[in-house]
Amino acid sequence: MIGKSKGFRIFVGAVMTLLVVICLFPFLILFVSSFTAEEALIANGYSLFPEQFGLDAYRYLFKNAEMILRSYGVTIAVTVMGTALGLAISLLLAYGLSVKNLPFRNAIAFFLFFTMLFNGGTVPSYMIWTQVFHIKNTMAALIFPRLLVFAFYVIVSRTYFQSNIPEEIKEAAKIDGASEFQIFGKVVLPMAVPIVVSIGLMIGISYWNDWINGLYYVTDTKLYSIQQFLNRMLQDARFLTTNTSGVEMITNGTVPTNGLKMAIAAIGAVPIMVLLPFFQKYYVKGLTLGAVKG
Repeated sequence: MIGKSKGFRIFVGAVMTLLVVICLFPFLILFVSSFTAEEALIANGYSLFPEQFGLDAYRYLFKNAEMILRSYGVTIAVTVMGTALGLAISLLLAYGLSVKNLPFRNAIAFFLFFTMLFNGGTVPSYMIWTQVFHIKNTMAALIFPRLLVFAFYVIVSRTYFQSNIPEEIKEAAKIDGASEFQIFGKVVLPMAVPIVVSIGLMIGISYWNDWINGLYYVTDTKLYSIQQFLNRMLQDARFLTTNTSGVEMITNGTVPTNGLKMAIAAIGAVPIMVLLPFFQKYYVKGLTLGAVKG
C-alpha cells in the first residue's frame, strides 16, 4: 500500500513537472528570442539555443527610455487606481446581491447578467464617453471604459459571500448594532481575503494589459500606457521596414522587428510574472471556493 502510494506520488509529480515545463516553454522562447540577434531570427526562426546573441531589440526600445519610464508610471497609476475602484464597486455590489432581503435583488442580478451577454457596441460607447462624459485624453479614459466592473467578478464574489460567510455572524453583528457598511468592512472583508485578492489580481492584470482604451480615447503621448506605447513602437517599426530610406535614416541598419515583438512582450509581462507568485495561494483558493456553489 505504501509502495503504491509512493509510486502514485512520483507519477503525479512527474506529470505536474511536465505540465510546468510545457507552460514555461513559450515564456522561455519569448525571453531567449528577445536576446537573439535579428539576423539569426530571420535565418533560423525562434529557438531556445540561438546561434547569435544580440541586444538589437532592447537597444531600439531604450532609445525611448524616458517615454518608456513615463508610460510605466501611467500604467502603474492606472492599475492601482482602477483596481481599487473596481474592487470597491464589485465587492459592494456583490455583497448587496448576497443579502437575501435586498429590494429588487433579482432585477439587479438580471441586468448584471445581461451585460455578460450583450453590450451597446463600440461606437455608442465612444460617443457616450467622449461627448457626454468628456474623458478623452484624461486618466479617467484609461480607467472607466470597459474595465471598471466585470459582471463575472461580481457573480463570483457574491457566490463566495453566500457560501462562505455564515449568516449567523452577520446577524450577531446586527444585534450588536453594526450597520451594513460596518458588517461589510469589519466582518465580511476579513473573512473574504482569498476572493478579494483573486478579484483584485484579475482586475489589475486587465488594467496592466489594456491598450484598447488608450487606442480609443488617448492621443496625448504623455498619457500613453506602457502597452499602448509599446504597441505604437511596434507599428512604427513595421512601417520602417517597408520604407528603406526611413530605415537608413533612423536606424542606420535593419529594424529588429522580430526581436522587437519578443522584447515588447517581455517588458510588458515581467512585472506581472514577478508579482503573481506572491498572490497565487489566495488566487487559487478564492476562485475554487467562489465557484463551488451557485
